[in-house]
Amino acid sequence: MNKVLIITYYWPPSGGAGVQRWLKFTKYLREFGWEPVIFTPENPEPPAWDESLLADVPQGLQVIKRKIWEPYHLYKVFTGRKKEDHIKSGFLTESKGPGMAESLSVWIRGNLFIPDARKYWIKPSMKFLVPWLRENPVDLVATNGPPHSMHLIGLGIKKKLNLPWFADFRDPWTGIDFYDQLKLSSRADKKHKRLEKEVLLKADRITTVSWSWANDMEALCNRKIDVITNGFDEDDFTHLQKKAADGFVITHVGSMNRDRNPVAVWQVIADMVRENEDFRKLLKIRFIGFTDNAVGVSLQQSGLESFAQKIGYLPHKEVLEMASASSLLLLPLNNTPNVKGIIPGKIFEYLALKIPVFCIGDVNGDSARIIRSTGAGSISGFQDKAAMRKTLEDFFHKYKNGELAASSEGTGRYSRKKKTEELAGIFNEMIRHG
Repeated sequence: MNKVLIITYYWPPSGGAGVQRWLKFTKYLREFGWEPVIFTPENPEPPAWDESLLADVPQGLQVIKRKIWEPYHLYKVFTGRKKEDHIKSGFLTESKGPGMAESLSVWIRGNLFIPDARKYWIKPSMKFLVPWLRENPVDLVATNGPPHSMHLIGLGIKKKLNLPWFADFRDPWTGIDFYDQLKLSSRADKKHKRLEKEVLLKADRITTVSWSWANDMEALCNRKIDVITNGFDEDDFTHLQKKAADGFVITHVGSMNRDRNPVAVWQVIADMVRENEDFRKLLKIRFIGFTDNAVGVSLQQSGLESFAQKIGYLPHKEVLEMASASSLLLLPLNNTPNVKGIIPGKIFEYLALKIPVFCIGDVNGDSARIIRSTGAGSISGFQDKAAMRKTLEDFFHKYKNGELAASSEGTGRYSRKKKTEELAGIFNEMIRHG
């Protein structure tokens, strides 16, 4: 078999969305002629822990772990957090709005920790990996980010050993939705952009997860960027114990930060609650995962607090079981400039659950493209309350008549195994063409 060294910050038992993509690639790579070797931190700071994900780690996989130093202990002390608290990504704050200490820490993070707080792992990783790779040859090195410090490790290896290097962007670098919230100085902004461009120019092949983001990245480096979307693992659904919804249950899975908080939806639902007694009696809104404090405030202001159930973070298997007991699956996109390219990983598991998707976002974006092509549900613009109302009324009518279903045509092309086959195809091209 060909061998690939995968440099990744997120690896089980780390939980959260960041671990899924490369865990699933690793699970299936052997079926397409590639033996993966994982290089990952021994003591990371993930947003959550999920021991259940260890079941997807292939038997006999070589996992190399090295200690990492991160400034998060100092950050926790500075912001008054407990040592065991997890740091959420995307400026998600579950308890209250950010205070002065947290705002200052954002400035420090953006201006001093470039590209991110994992920068202190770059040099130690290089010091270990360069001699290790000389003694343990691989055919290819693959990095994925964020955190983009992983790409800088790949860049260093490329410069030292000139090995074929594949870089995967699960999210953009300077194009990420919260980049403008980092309070960057002109100098820091230039450094982020310089490092980003160097990675984009020096990597032998680059992928990202959506077509719009690929276009944005191509404009930065004037070269082709491949697209491999995320997907769903058929194994996760084969023995899934689906449950019946106990009412008209609208479920959101995963993190919902303030940029995803669909205020207009809550206002439309509040109107329907006041005007429709059946809807009021049957309505339930469930949040499975981390939910920003701003969401709770919006629900309270809309009079929907009593209809909402916040469940918090659960192991992946339990998430799917609970999500299966839904009438609708809510998919609010980030109301940010890069929304066209936002395809949340959860959309593919929504497809596999075959429960209608209620998406709020750019009606011409990449998520809308997937929803329309599969017949998975409906998408409304961020402020199009008329469309939201019509969609919800239609879904509720079908629910009462026992007709609520999603077609989810052609979802097989989004299976994790199919996506891994696409990845292996790129790997094969890289070593064939030198």
